[in-house]
Amino acid sequence: MGNVWIFIEQEAGKIADVSLELVCKGRELAAKLGVKTEALLLGDKVGHCVETLYSYGCDTVYLVEDERLEPFTVLPYARAIVDLVKEHKPNILLFGATLKGRELAPRVASEKLGGLTADCTDLKIDDFEDKKNNKSYKNKLMQIRPAFGGNIIATIVNTWDDPQMVTVREGVMKMDAPDPTRKGKLVKVKPALSDVETVVKVLERVRADKEVDLKGAQIIVAGGYGVGSKENFSLIYKLAEALGAEVGASRAAVDAGWIDHDHQVGQTGVTVRPRLYIACGISGSIQHVAGMKESKKIIAINTDPGAPIFSTAHYAIVGDLNTVIPQMIKAFKAKA
Repeated sequence: MGNVWIFIEQEAGKIADVSLELVCKGRELAAKLGVKTEALLLGDKVGHCVETLYSYGCDTVYLVEDERLEPFTVLPYARAIVDLVKEHKPNILLFGATLKGRELAPRVASEKLGGLTADCTDLKIDDFEDKKNNKSYKNKLMQIRPAFGGNIIATIVNTWDDPQMVTVREGVMKMDAPDPTRKGKLVKVKPALSDVETVVKVLERVRADKEVDLKGAQIIVAGGYGVGSKENFSLIYKLAEALGAEVGASRAAVDAGWIDHDHQVGQTGVTVRPRLYIACGISGSIQHVAGMKESKKIIAINTDPGAPIFSTAHYAIVGDLNTVIPQMIKAFKAKA
């Protein structure tokens, strides 16, 4: 049985949080299988990231450095990873469901003629019985993800040749605290790249930082379609300002054009774990709840006493948010 591999996404030498989350999850899967946790770190002059990967639980880091790997373009990355996969034959290969991961993972899967499950929200090791073909499989990767618009949770099993490949959404796996005393093995690799893989040249890069950091927020006030209008979202902003919170939103509010997609919480947005999540005018669809159910305390405000969000919330306020929110702001300022 091969080891568990994680593709490490980095930008300007800074490791993406989703990759560290996957290292932690990969360590858990590897322990269950009795194999090693190994990382694929590609780029140019990124060797300083290796110690960080050890501290989060990597037993081995395959360091692939070449000036042609910066900035990221998919063809050389895919070539280097496919060559390593063919040589070392990992059992599991994890990618973040990011712009890079979603572009890279399908190319690797296609080249390897393997299966790939996208946008997983959980991963487990279990036995699988294929009743149709009367076959049993031991210690397979259970690839868990929403399906049919989030109305069901599907468990997918890959019975093709290894590696079992998945992309995993940002924020859904818990990132453990690093242990700086951990050490590992470094394997330096020189990629075999030709003119075919380096045909695409990046002429210019334009970057803009996000205006909102929902993943790191301790308090989030989120508005849904029940807010009623773009103008009414000013109430959400006022409550967030009073609490020192970030502003979130449901997909319905984003689709209506009331707020930018960077604020969206849920399966097609950001997964969050704040200390306090206040859901205002949000019905509580499965897709939205999947992105905020791990919040330590959830307060829901809705005029419908039967709204699904109330089954997730710790505290339910049945009422009009246009009345409730000003009262909350007044009460908070009185105690501040």
